[in-house]
Amino acid sequence: MTRSTTDEAAAPPLPSPKERRRLREARSLSEEQVAEAVGVTRATVRSWETGRTSPRGRKRALYAKLLAPDPAPASAGAPAPAGVQASASASASAGTPASISTAEPKPRPTPASAPATAPKAPPPPPPTAPSLAAPAPEPVPAVAAPVSPPPPSGPAPRPEPEPKRGKVGGADGKAGAEAAAGSGAGSGPEAPRLSPDEAFDALYAHAAPGLVRQTYLLTGRRRLARESVERAFQLAWHRWPEVAVDRDPAGWVRAAAYEYAMSPWHRLRRTHRHPDAPPTEPARRALFEALLDLPPAYRRTLLLYDGVGLDLPETAAETEASTPAAAGRLEMARAALAERLPELAAADSPAEQSELLHHRLGGLARAEHVPTPAPARKVRTGSEDKARLWTRAAIAFAALLIGATALTLHTAPTHYEPPIAPPERVGGVPPRGGPQKLTAQDLKLQKSLNEQLAHGPERLVPELR
Repeated sequence: MTRSTTDEAAAPPLPSPKERRRLREARSLSEEQVAEAVGVTRATVRSWETGRTSPRGRKRALYAKLLAPDPAPASAGAPAPAGVQASASASASAGTPASISTAEPKPRPTPASAPATAPKAPPPPPPTAPSLAAPAPEPVPAVAAPVSPPPPSGPAPRPEPEPKRGKVGGADGKAGAEAAAGSGAGSGPEAPRLSPDEAFDALYAHAAPGLVRQTYLLTGRRRLARESVERAFQLAWHRWPEVAVDRDPAGWVRAAAYEYAMSPWHRLRRTHRHPDAPPTEPARRALFEALLDLPPAYRRTLLLYDGVGLDLPETAAETEASTPAAAGRLEMARAALAERLPELAAADSPAEQSELLHHRLGGLARAEHVPTPAPARKVRTGSEDKARLWTRAAIAFAALLIGATALTLHTAPTHYEPPIAPPERVGGVPPRGGPQKLTAQDLKLQKSLNEQLAHGPERLVPELR
């Protein structure tokens, strides 16, 4: 026990699954290269990056060393790797928005307009737009000067549709999630620690309304959107020790809600077989119908990138696809929408298309009336009741199985007795063969032979007449 505890404590720490993928792509490494360096298969590396499994022992040390950022650029003043830069900028700007913006989005900076060198003082944070979920909290001030983006280390398999998106509009998902989870990130040491109930309620109040609107755009069904969000938060409360320490709790719940909402089994339910009535305004109606005509994977990629505001690697990680595949889905989705939306086809660049879609999706989600999610206390109680019900059902099934087994052992025979076949009349059998029937003379001779056996040598004494 002591040895295993010591080994676990001495194991090198690993970043979150999404950060692992970001760091790997920042170092221009493919899944095959990482698998060959660590000594595992490509499927194992993908399992590590999705969070289903984690490496152990020597492989964990090799994997951590492979993803560790190079400390030389930071000490020499050179730009840091893309993964470290993204992590630093996420800490400075408080992360990814949790809901779609309801106001006019700001112009997004491009790498060409970014400063070549790090400024001496950090610029003031831009004002945030109100969110669909809750009023936007005050932005967290940056603690360090932003670093300039590093030059690309090599050609990508497929170019991204546009430069990396800036964090625009809406309440900050990570900042609100960290505050809800009581992690203390960005707060002073005197900030009070929240109980699990209070942390869950804060996360629910912050993210649930916006998630309902996002899920409505994803499915076109209001009741299914509310059911999906409540089901996702029930699952989050059931796994709260895991969700509370996640890097992005709001993203965890969003992924769970999207997965449940996009399940094909809902087609078998009469209430969710057909989408709700589209909006009455022609422009919003066209966008709504065009969204629902997209394949589910394309619709989800478009909503995450152009609606929620995630960058391309985060979108690919949440949809469990490679970055080139996510870029291809995004291009195909925009092309399909451009065929039905003239203003989108008239955009001069992918950046303008993204801004237009961001604004149109936010307006569509804000204008449509969606049901209000249930109170947080009811969701927590429902999760606990469901867990209690499944526990009792499992115990009852185990007791029933044990009772049936005991009854079978008690009533079953101890040995096998083959059944006796019933008699049947058989016809067509030939008569029995053998010697003919003895005559009267033969019977008399047989009787005399049996009576007149001589003692001594077994022989017959002939009778002379």
